[in-house]
Amino acid sequence: MPSAVRTTRFEFSGVSGLSASFKTVGVLGGMGPDATIDFLSEVVSLTRAGCDQDHIPMLVDNNTKVPNRQAAILGDGDDPGPIIGQMGRRLEAAGADFLVMPCNSAHAFLEPLAELTTIALISIIEVTADACKDCSSVGILATDGCLEFGGFQQALRDRGIAPVVPEAPDVAELMRLITRIKAGDKGPEVQRSMRVLAGTLVERGAEAIIAGCTEIPLVLSEGELPVPVISSTRALARATVAAAVAESR
Repeated sequence: MPSAVRTTRFEFSGVSGLSASFKTVGVLGGMGPDATIDFLSEVVSLTRAGCDQDHIPMLVDNNTKVPNRQAAILGDGDDPGPIIGQMGRRLEAAGADFLVMPCNSAHAFLEPLAELTTIALISIIEVTADACKDCSSVGILATDGCLEFGGFQQALRDRGIAPVVPEAPDVAELMRLITRIKAGDKGPEVQRSMRVLAGTLVERGAEAIIAGCTEIPLVLSEGELPVPVISSTRALARATVAAAVAESR
């Protein structure tokens, strides 16, 4: 991760929204919009609340015009960093106490965010890697750009965990599936194909599978493989709930 970025990490411990006073979360969203909605839903479901007022306040910039992160990483697209930085600045100005971004590939473009904001970002990559602490090898299902960026590989190695990444033909198939999910296709064929790709990593020794693109948890869930599925969306949601409570104390 770029060293200039202020990141913070919190451990989820089953905190309750009942009678709690929360900090406000700023969500850098729209990458993609369905994945953003899934993240918001996870935060709501992880907060035990008795009424509206018990839930965590979230400011959401669901900006679908952020340039393609994969193309930018691979040298064939506009830099999304400046827009991400502007989004963060707007969220901070609107009252966000900290930021989250439910897009893994976008974490390759954090420098403008660090320059334009003064509040911390919870890294989806770091908190997802934290969730793998009991494993010695972990498979990574992520976009071609995210794999090229290498954020997950480095985060796992930093924790003494061996990353297992898809072979080139499987990355191409994964990108095809992610494109279909972004277009609204979350049907049985896409689900089955995603399980096959994950199973290939398990056969190569992965003790868990990171769903390292926030579209993947829309079609691949815990319990569908012989090893744990670690949703980066849920890992970020858990850290968000923990931070919203911890920061308010």
